Amino acid sequence: MLEVRDLHAYYGKSHILQGVNLDIAAGEVVSLLGRNGVGRSTTVKAIMGEVPPQGMIRFKGQDIAGLPSYKIARCGLGYVPEHRDIFPGLTVRQNLLLGIKDVRRPGKWRIDGMLEMFPNLAARADTPAEVLSGGEKQMLTVCRTLMGDPELIMIDEPTEGLAPLIVQQVGDLIVRIAQAGVSILLVEQKLSIAMRISHRVYVMGHGRIVFEGTPAELRENRAIRKEWLEV
Repeated sequence: MLEVRDLHAYYGKSHILQGVNLDIAAGEVVSLLGRNGVGRSTTVKAIMGEVPPQGMIRFKGQDIAGLPSYKIARCGLGYVPEHRDIFPGLTVRQNLLLGIKDVRRPGKWRIDGMLEMFPNLAARADTPAEVLSGGEKQMLTVCRTLMGDPELIMIDEPTEGLAPLIVQQVGDLIVRIAQAGVSILLVEQKLSIAMRISHRVYVMGHGRIVFEGTPAELRENRAIRKEWLEV
């Protein structure tokens, strides 16, 4: 579904991505792991068109490298940024409505269904989103992206700064998204959640992919974990 080959990206003169290759198949959950600053967020931003990419990016067979972000989103690619962008002055319900890309074509995700899944959001459906907790804002950001009915969703650091109970809920949400047939690229630092829900994992180091395999293969590869993941 998603093919990335020899992807390079720069911030000014800084060469951040240095030939990244990755693949995500339909219905697959893939995690992109690594320490802070190795290029994981830049990878998803380059795929989404927020950072100018150099290289091949194909989604469902279509070359999307360099397209504007809104056109990439219309192709069926969703993106949940790490900074939990919501519209604080709008209600939870209004934030969800803004995620719909085509009102003429009903998608598999509906507002009523979202609120049913998350009672906390339902209780505040008509409340300004600025009053939500950090975990509730994260849930709202993911749900708003789902309202656009993506076929693949990229989620950047969804558990950053959240309490352990909320981390578990976020993990359960990602599993539920996958069970609905949506492919997922998860950028995550917490190994526990990534290893629990992923079919495959990539490990990044210094702007390159240094490991690709299953969670079980990563558990067995102590050298990779020690050099690129452990603090």
